[in-house]
This record gives sequence, C-alpha cells and structure tokens, in this order.
Amino acid sequence: MAVDPHDMGDGAEDQREGILVGCGNPLLDISASVPMDFLKKYEMNEDDAILAEERHMPIYRELVDGFQAEFLAGGSVQNSLRIAQWILGQPKVAVFFGCVGEDEYADILMEKARSAGLDVHYQIKKDVPTGTCAVLITGTHRSLCANLAAANNFTIDHLDQPHNKTLVENALYYYISGFFLTVNPPSIMQVAATALAKQRPFLMNLSAPFISQFYMAPLLAVMPYVDIIFGNEAEAHAFATAQGWPTEDLREIGKRLVALDKLNPARPRIAILTQGCDPVLLIQRDSVEEFPVTRLAVHEIVDTNGAGDAFVGGFLSQFVQGKSLDVCIRCGNYAAGHIIKNPGCTYTGEPQFVE
Repeated sequence: MAVDPHDMGDGAEDQREGILVGCGNPLLDISASVPMDFLKKYEMNEDDAILAEERHMPIYRELVDGFQAEFLAGGSVQNSLRIAQWILGQPKVAVFFGCVGEDEYADILMEKARSAGLDVHYQIKKDVPTGTCAVLITGTHRSLCANLAAANNFTIDHLDQPHNKTLVENALYYYISGFFLTVNPPSIMQVAATALAKQRPFLMNLSAPFISQFYMAPLLAVMPYVDIIFGNEAEAHAFATAQGWPTEDLREIGKRLVALDKLNPARPRIAILTQGCDPVLLIQRDSVEEFPVTRLAVHEIVDTNGAGDAFVGGFLSQFVQGKSLDVCIRCGNYAAGHIIKNPGCTYTGEPQFVE
C-alpha cells in the first residue's frame, strides 16, 4: 500500500512561515572549469565529493588566482532550501541552521540565502573562517572538495537558544543532510527526536559515499527516525557495501534501506534514489516505482553540481504543500533539470513547474 504524504505532515497549514527546518553546512562554493591535470595534482577523481585534507588547502587560493572562479552560495541543505523557496515563491517558509565565520564570505552567503527567501539563523564563530567548497568542473563532471572550517563548529546549544528552539518545535517538516553527521550528530538526534515526538516527517540524505564509508555509526543511529531517505546510485551502493549487503541491484538496496529498523512503524520508511539521467526510483515497503528523467542534450548541460540538492529542493517544495509523492518527485526532476543548465546550484527566471 502506497503511503500518502498527507498522512506524514499537516497539509492544512501549508506554506505558513517556518514549516520546514533544515540543518547543514553553509559553504561558499568557489567554482571553476579546470583541466584533468588539476584534479590529479590534488589526487582527486571526477565526481568526487570529499572533505579537504591538509594537501588540499592551497586549492581554494589557486582557483581564485589561476582560473575564472565564480563565488556561489553552497552547502547541500542550504541549496535545497533555496530551491524550495524559489519554487514556493513565498519567503521564510524554510528555516536554516548552520555555522559560519564573521567574514566577507559569511556576508555573501547570508545575502544569497535571504535574497532567495530563506530564513537563516547562522551560528557565528568569530575566530574561524566561513567554510568553502572547491567545485572543479571538467566537462560535464564536477568534483567537490569541502573545507568546512566554521561549518564544522556548529554546536547543539545554538538549537537550544529560546528563539531557535521555538522555530524547531513549530516546524512541520525536517530535513538534514548526511554531511551534517561529520559535524554534530547530537544536533541531528535532537531534531530527529523532536520530529518523532510530534509525529512529523524527518527527511535525510545519504549525501556522499564517504558518509557511509566513514560515518556509518552515527548514520545508523539516526536511521530509525528517518521517514524519507534520499540518495543517488553511488551513495546507495556505498551504503550497501558498508553494510555487507550481497547485492548491487539498486532496487534491492532500496528495499533493504526501507526495511531497516524504524521507531515509528506506523509511518513506513520511503527511499528515493536518483540515477542521473536514468529513472528515479520510489521505493516503499511493497512497491518500486520509476519516474523518468528528461534527458538533456550535451550542449544544454552547464554544471551538474547541485543537481541532487535541487532535486530535494523541488521535492520539498511540493511535499510541504501536502502534494502526492509522484508530484513531489516530478518537481524534483524539474528542479534538477533546470539547475543543470546553470552554474552551481543557481536558477534563472520564474519556476515553470506544472503539476
């Protein structure tokens, strides 16, 4: 039996301010087209998504000094919420928590987020710079190297401040990335527990293969709270490998994700797995559905960075309105297709999604 998202949230109050809360790593993307030699120099592969180590630290200055770099608002959850706000067309539906420094990069991020209609509540650390992410574009591929910096310093006491605590408790939907597991698992668990106590949907993303490879313990700790889990094929395969599951079939992996322990069995888990230009899989307890993706011509593809974030943003924009899962996924596909035609996770014009 398919689960209707109307049963997972309160559609009657759609689009009031603050119904969607997200926590993540606010990063300023430094994006540039680079030759393959540049990737090799920093021991990176096409489509990598990694955390910066000491050997990667010169990469950010080198991008600015040696290439035509663009500065774009980034960070997975913040991207998704900006896209949701763009499609909803009503400010402050979404609230975002994350940590930045007290510097020019933080000012740029704040301006970009607020101009998108996002209600931003940054924790500010004066002695640490705002996080950055190198986005290395090689043809239609993009490789990410994130220096979390201030984003890594988020602490749970920020969520415990009275105003922020009220924002979390008043939300109807919650979305957190797997990336945030590297920063502050207690904050994730607190938000997840709030969602469970209030019987409200908690959505999460596998985010990158390295999360399953190196942060499986905190990921498994939060998984019983997760009502909807997003991921792409590489992330799903990494999770399966880390779990020792004897399959590479994405449908089977999705069924196993759905079947993992859950604290609220009355709301069965849903897995939504993307496969680039192949169909999106909607996996529920007793069904697997496919949703086709409109293929773009090579010349239309500007930058695949942010396509996954945009998919979630499109999905969320409909989900918080109580729309059916098929409408949510089709809007996710629309948003991802739009973002691919633009640099970074940016959009142009008014949204054109039609149910």
